[in-house]
Amino acid sequence: MHTRIFVLRFSKEIVDQPLICRLVKLFDVEFNILKATVLPQHEGVLVLELRGLKSNINKGLAYLKEQGVKVESLAASIRRDDDRCYQCGACTGVCPTGALAIRRSDMAVLFVPEKCSGCSLCVTVCPVRAMEVSVERPETLPG
Repeated sequence: MHTRIFVLRFSKEIVDQPLICRLVKLFDVEFNILKATVLPQHEGVLVLELRGLKSNINKGLAYLKEQGVKVESLAASIRRDDDRCYQCGACTGVCPTGALAIRRSDMAVLFVPEKCSGCSLCVTVCPVRAMEVSVERPETLPG
């Protein structure tokens, strides 16, 4: 499974169309809305995490662009300050990708950055703010 975060911008002419519903049905992808501002007769903006086969995500993004949606990739990276982390495990309960997990043998909280989608759910639940997010400037995808 492939997971990426995108910023989708809908013009006021298409904001009322069920494009995300069609995206899921036609391209077999899962989505998680991280942030949304959608009002009738105004531009709509969604920050959306997409999960699925990479080829399906790419086909789905091409479909959205054909419909007039502006698609930007949002690259986010999460890092853990190991000096601050006291291994409470609160982050493991909200991590959707398994990038944070408890090793049962010694109850250590493991962080595997390669599995991280950058959703930042762990940042908000960490009581000592050991998890930090770094968001890179969005880049418009070609096409």
